[in-house]
Amino acid sequence: MSLTNRRLGFAVAAIVALLAALLASVALPQPTASAQGSCGSGTPHATVTGSSGAYVTREGSTTVYSGSDYRAAVQAGVDTISSGERVAVMASGSIGANTITIQSGKTFEGCGTINVGNRSGRGAIEAIGTTNVRIPYLTMTGNPYFGLRFSGTNGLNLGQITMNLSGGLGIRFDRDAAWNYNVTMGDIYVSGAGSHAVETFKIDGLNINSVTARNVGESGLLIQESRNVWVGTVDGDNVAAGTGYATLRFANNNGQNANGNYNTNVYVDNVISRGGGRGVFCVSQSGGTVIQNVTLTNNGNNAVLIENCYNFSIRGGTVNGGGEVRVAARSEFPNTRDVWITLTVNNTSVRESPCGDNVNWTISGNASVNVC
Repeated sequence: MSLTNRRLGFAVAAIVALLAALLASVALPQPTASAQGSCGSGTPHATVTGSSGAYVTREGSTTVYSGSDYRAAVQAGVDTISSGERVAVMASGSIGANTITIQSGKTFEGCGTINVGNRSGRGAIEAIGTTNVRIPYLTMTGNPYFGLRFSGTNGLNLGQITMNLSGGLGIRFDRDAAWNYNVTMGDIYVSGAGSHAVETFKIDGLNINSVTARNVGESGLLIQESRNVWVGTVDGDNVAAGTGYATLRFANNNGQNANGNYNTNVYVDNVISRGGGRGVFCVSQSGGTVIQNVTLTNNGNNAVLIENCYNFSIRGGTVNGGGEVRVAARSEFPNTRDVWITLTVNNTSVRESPCGDNVNWTISGNASVNVC
């Protein structure tokens, strides 16, 4: 082959390679939201449509409500479907200081924006003593006592939940009530809550993909008296400012197994906390926990506080500024024990006081370290 032809061949090959690379870099068309299954897609068994002052609830071709009361229209949609069926609330409106109740086996899709008021001690939306309730989509605004309230559930599934609140508490599982089993949450976003974004009690089998908390008065995610837990990411910005709460808080015997031991059963992949109050807080005989990674920046209280907790580890991550990283204990509970902390800590301090039992530190960075 002549030099000219060889150069021509190289040029053609280069052009072909370039075209192949360009084609590979072009994003292929993605399925539309409806093709993937969006809120209200397909054929719900019941729908709530309309706008302020004129709402219509239909089950198939049958009208089951027509009028100006948004709450009544929504509850009619829930009540008209049977277990295994789905209601899609396409309309937006306000339910006032009232409650929507969801019964076992029903799927509730809040596709419009549901504005809520404050009903003392109650949730704006509730499922109590139910099996297999699903809320795959919900957008809520307002100032509820509890936005969502649950107890005694089995197989509860929450999906994409967005709460842009002006006070109140986002999602609540009752304290003095029956246990919950096999609870799943997808991606939870809560802003503006005056109390906690998500507060859980008494759950055996809790799986959460993410909790994102913004400008929340108390905890981002507060897990209490629960076991067999997995959490993907907890992300808090300006959470719990000026309080003893935290972006992620464990309390009240969380992680204690049914037989009383603290064998590891609570797993958290990632905690991100910026500003606000504490970053990570474990207290009141909780434990059995592994946190894989943290990124804690300028928390206004302790970046990390581990107090009267047992078998608790943070396996990696960074702390930059803010309050100290501390292991502590109060006299009313057995001493803190079996703790492993591996962190890069800069521009704040690390302290163990009083001394715990079997506390293991691996600290890098410029932090001052005062441990036992």
